Amino acid sequence: MFYAGIDIAKRKHEVSIIDTEGRALSQSLSFTNDREGSDRLLALFERLSISPQELVIGMEATGHYWLSLYSWLLEKGYDVKVINPIQSDAFRRLSIRKTKNDSKDSLVIAQLMRFGEYSTTRLSEENIHALKQLSRYRLSLVEECGNCKRRVIALLDQVFPEYETLFSDTFGTTSKELLLNCPTPEDMLTISSRKLTTLLTKTSKGRFRDEKANQIRKTASNSFGVTFSRDAFSFQIRQLIEQITFLEKQTEELEKKIAALLRKTNTVITTIPGIGETIGAAIIGEIGDINRFDTPGKLVAFAGLDAAVHQSGEFSGTKGGISKRGSPYLRRAIWMAASRAVFCDPILSKYYQGLKERGKHHLTAVSAVARKMCNIIFTILKENRPYEVNPPKPLRN
Repeated sequence: MFYAGIDIAKRKHEVSIIDTEGRALSQSLSFTNDREGSDRLLALFERLSISPQELVIGMEATGHYWLSLYSWLLEKGYDVKVINPIQSDAFRRLSIRKTKNDSKDSLVIAQLMRFGEYSTTRLSEENIHALKQLSRYRLSLVEECGNCKRRVIALLDQVFPEYETLFSDTFGTTSKELLLNCPTPEDMLTISSRKLTTLLTKTSKGRFRDEKANQIRKTASNSFGVTFSRDAFSFQIRQLIEQITFLEKQTEELEKKIAALLRKTNTVITTIPGIGETIGAAIIGEIGDINRFDTPGKLVAFAGLDAAVHQSGEFSGTKGGISKRGSPYLRRAIWMAASRAVFCDPILSKYYQGLKERGKHHLTAVSAVARKMCNIIFTILKENRPYEVNPPKPLRN
């Protein structure tokens, strides 16, 4: 057998090939991340008379840059292993010389393939991979929308600090429409009472009328906001409100797409209290094939919810926090699910309350619930059965 290690980068990859004794068959080869570069890689295999059946290829899951080469090599019939960079880093640290270059990195990966001390990352089926992509995209939209909202709040704090007292939700439908038409106190005083009342009544579907219009005008007239550069404030607020409305519409459309894809997978993930379609899609997309985890603890570690270990000499202990070494997307989704489950799942709620009664901080208690939820997710996905608060006990022989 022969072993090839490929160091992945955005534009150029580096490959090293060794035999069963760990000897390099040639100097490392740099090849571009395109069709021409991939053909150079195949030409190297042919020059060394290595067939797909006698070669194991390893590469790190570096961002998304490995996907094209991975799928292309699979089509050509090669055995390709995708490993977590944490594993290759650990193996690299065993080297006496602490050099860092592409050719050495590719050689380290090849040696790791030879020893076989690694676990692989698997590409999930198409719908699962799509859920992963769309869920991550949704998170970026939500974060972008949140940034816009924070900027609006910062502007209102300057030009109209009293505005937060007018609506329970600054970014509700009525409030956004008001800010789009009247972004400053001066605008709210300039518009006629009739037009203001009509705007409020229409957008709130009759909830707000003359009384709310009078409250807004009174508050605007007594505002202690800045009075200079109002045009600049007005322009920014209008554009940001338009951005927020657009991003919210995109997110809504995206969530419908995600929900439809999730249903196609026939997953049981949404039977767990606290996990709806959006969070469920994120969890399924990040986990992929549950069979790559043989114990619940490995899933907990993959989510980065395992306890952080602190070692010094002969001392070994935990910091009391979580390691955060796994998938941040999976960790965030399970954390959100756990935060909801403590109020709607009787078992997890009882567990959470017990921790609180023992003096644990809310965040510490939720972390513990999140770990328990990992165990639940592992079990129901492995067994492909709906979640039950009190599952039936197995019959004794």
